[in-house]
Amino acid sequence: MAGRRGQVLDAAVQVLGTDGLGRVTYQQVDARAGVPAGTASNHFRNREALLTGIVQHVADLDRAAWDAFAAGARITGSTELAEALLSYLRHAAGPDRARTLARYRLFLEAALRPDLRATLVDTRAEIVRWAGEQLARSGTPQPDERIRTLLDCVDGLLLHLVTVPDAPDPGPAVRDLTAGLLNAADPANAAGPEPGSS
Repeated sequence: MAGRRGQVLDAAVQVLGTDGLGRVTYQQVDARAGVPAGTASNHFRNREALLTGIVQHVADLDRAAWDAFAAGARITGSTELAEALLSYLRHAAGPDRARTLARYRLFLEAALRPDLRATLVDTRAEIVRWAGEQLARSGTPQPDERIRTLLDCVDGLLLHLVTVPDAPDPGPAVRDLTAGLLNAADPANAAGPEPGSS
C-alpha cells in the first residue's frame, strides 16, 4: 500500500507488535512512521478506525505473503510442504516477528470483538483454501481438513517460537506432523469393505 496511509499502517503494525495494544496511539504511530504529527488522525477518525485499519492491513500483508509463497511453491508431497512451512515459521519468527506478534494480539482482541473477527477469519479461510488446493493436487485425501489441522499446529509452534526464549527447533515436529497427516490413510477407506461385500 503506497502513500502516507500505508506508512501509517505499517508503523501501526510495528507499534502493536513491539509495544502492545495500549501504545497504539496517533502520536506513537506518527512518530514510528516518521510523518508529521496529525497524519494518523487525518486518515483514521478515531482509535477504533485505526484498529480496524490495522486488522485489514495485517490481513492484506498475510494474503500477499501467501500469494508469494504460492507462486514459488511446488508441493508434491509431505517433504516439500514441511520444508515450505519451516521456511514460513523461521521468517515469521525472525524478520517478520513484529507482524507475527501484532497478529496474535489482534487474535486476542478479536476474541472479544466480533467486528474485528470477520476479517481475520476470512484471511484464514483463504489460506486454508489455497493450501488445500495444493494438497489436493498431490492426491492427499481430505485435503481441507488435514491442512486445517496442520496449520493449527503450525500456529501453536509459531506462538512458542516468538514467546519462549529457548524454544526447540520446530523442524522435527513439522516434519513428523506433515508426514503423519498427509500420509495417513483416508478414514473413509480405512474401515475395510462394507458388510456383505466380497
